[in-house]
Amino acid sequence: MSRLYDTIEPSVVDDEMLRTAVHEQGPKGEAGRIAKKEGINFATVTELRLDYRNILKIDNLWAFGSLVKLQLDNNIIESIQGLDHLVHLRWLDLSFNNIGRIDGLDKLTQLEDLTLYSNRIETLENMNSLTKLQVLSVGNNKLNDLNNLLYLRRFRRLQSLNIKGNPVCDNRDFRDFVLAFVPQLDFLNYKLIDAALRSAAKERYELKINEMEDNERREERLASEKAVKEEEQKLHKLAFVENLDGDALFDSLYQEDMEGQKLNRMPGVDEKLQQFKDKFVEVCKQLFDFGLSDHQKRDEEVKQFLDCIDEAEMANKRMAEERIAEFMAYRRDTVDELMQMTDSKLAESRLKDYDEEVTKLWDDLMGYELQLVDQLEEAIKEFDRNLEEMVATFVENVQTLMSNCRELENNHNELMMETATVFLEKVMKNELEEEPPEDLRDLFVEKDVVVAAVQTSHDLHLLKIDNKEDDIVKRIKDWKKDLMESMNTEREIKRNRSRVLEINNLVDHLREDVQNLDIPAMND
Repeated sequence: MSRLYDTIEPSVVDDEMLRTAVHEQGPKGEAGRIAKKEGINFATVTELRLDYRNILKIDNLWAFGSLVKLQLDNNIIESIQGLDHLVHLRWLDLSFNNIGRIDGLDKLTQLEDLTLYSNRIETLENMNSLTKLQVLSVGNNKLNDLNNLLYLRRFRRLQSLNIKGNPVCDNRDFRDFVLAFVPQLDFLNYKLIDAALRSAAKERYELKINEMEDNERREERLASEKAVKEEEQKLHKLAFVENLDGDALFDSLYQEDMEGQKLNRMPGVDEKLQQFKDKFVEVCKQLFDFGLSDHQKRDEEVKQFLDCIDEAEMANKRMAEERIAEFMAYRRDTVDELMQMTDSKLAESRLKDYDEEVTKLWDDLMGYELQLVDQLEEAIKEFDRNLEEMVATFVENVQTLMSNCRELENNHNELMMETATVFLEKVMKNELEEEPPEDLRDLFVEKDVVVAAVQTSHDLHLLKIDNKEDDIVKRIKDWKKDLMESMNTEREIKRNRSRVLEINNLVDHLREDVQNLDIPAMND
């Protein structure tokens, strides 16, 4: 429970609190009056103070997507939450609260200044994503582990650290430890770090620093290699050919093939199996290389299409902006004229003319939008045809190469059947040079059993190959379907609806704005 609950009633971050704060901190004077009347869009607010409001839980800030600076100090907040949408935040003050654990900051990757002064924090943690952090204040908390300060080494841009007032500061090695192991700092507890003191601290811990740096370099290298590997795997998956650049598919043929594993221990099979594997893997490699190459072609096709769409939209937007600018010049002249008129009939006539011009503006803007819709619709249809052709070509090549894999399997199956037949004869005649494994001998009791074993192995292999082919074909078709649905629904339909709404709102505003003018002639 909060240490303050006995005397303070917790508050909730609701719409009323937010609007009050925005208006208090917004424009003043006439600008403030207008803002209060028309309302302030939360999405445009870049700075917000919610200090000294007895807030227990951070909530309802999802609309403030443009926030750069947020003050939540001097409240009774117990946990950091509800900030994931504030991805542009660079300055966050949570000092003088009741926070016991650092958490909930993963999405704030732009954060540069973080203040957690005077809370109940015991551990520095969960800030890995704050790679741009320059200033950190965690003074007057409960940090007591000297080694926990090593966590700060990862923040390469960190320049200023305030940690004063924590139990860890009572350690006689505290200052030297920080100066040695957090070398990027310029200020510690608001004091400029002396170069001589830093040098002495590094010398004191030289061996441990060298060991730590070696470990960090090794970890960075491994992390870099892992990242490269993950990117490669991601690319291979996007190309629908993951795990086809090696022997993964071949090995999968025998993973569940118990009969095949037994048959492979027949004398003379090793060489045949290796030849089969080499040829099979080579076909897989051909499919892999083709897949990557074809993915690049599809990627370029998509990029060219999106560039074309963007160009068409920008050209259309320029036309609309020019038309609006032309109208706004007419509007300024009309408003100036109306504000000087003394003849009410003439003013009424001018207002009628203005209303007709607004209607013409609406017609023109909607005409531009319809023109763009037709243009984009034709472009999307052509793009769809191009993709359909590319997908068909990809599928055809995949099916051809997979047929080659099946042919290799068929040929190997014939060799296995011949080898099994010869081996069975030798077993029956007791002409084996070496005693075979017991499970293999148990298999070779009669011809029907051997033939069934070879056929079962063969069927499993063909099923694996068929499944792989079906998977690749299905995924590329699904990709094309999803992409086109996204182009038609997510992009174009939503864009069109948004644009129509924007035009209507503009026209309504232009009409209402003039209608609300205090025209002298109309007051007579």
